[in-house]
Amino acid sequence: MVTATALEEELRRLAGSVPDPELPVLTLDELGVVRAVHVRGEDAVEVELTPTYTGCPAVEAMSTDIERVLREHGMREVSVRTVLSPAWSTDDISDEGRRKLREFGIAPPRGGRSAGPVPLSLGATRVADAEAAPEPVRCPACGSADTELLSRFSSTACKALRRCLSCREPFDHFKEL
Repeated sequence: MVTATALEEELRRLAGSVPDPELPVLTLDELGVVRAVHVRGEDAVEVELTPTYTGCPAVEAMSTDIERVLREHGMREVSVRTVLSPAWSTDDISDEGRRKLREFGIAPPRGGRSAGPVPLSLGATRVADAEAAPEPVRCPACGSADTELLSRFSSTACKALRRCLSCREPFDHFKEL
């Protein structure tokens, strides 16, 4: 007999294997939007999904695809619930997801995956800290840090359009949130 925990883990793996409708190179698990799966009966399941932002137009497609995959694996009743707290962050993108974005020609969000919130200070800061330049956006084609912003929005609201000044290639940059 399969335990509820083992079944939830298997169903979460299946839900997470669904490709993102806007970035099909990534799975929903690599994007970090599938939060939890709860078995609600013998053939019923609830999936918690956190969109990349509250107005994300892909949520409906993600939900439909998750429902289809889980029904194909024996779940008769599948509900996908949008969960907005805690909010999704680019820190939720897996290392594998970041690698895939880069290989697909999209600059991943700057910085690595952090261990928690970024500390902020409302008090005085050292001049050197206040003037420190943010990590550059690197070109996914050649790796150059010499890039420029062309548009704050690209093919989706989550991405900005940039151009590499070294190889002259335009590319999307997954914005940090």
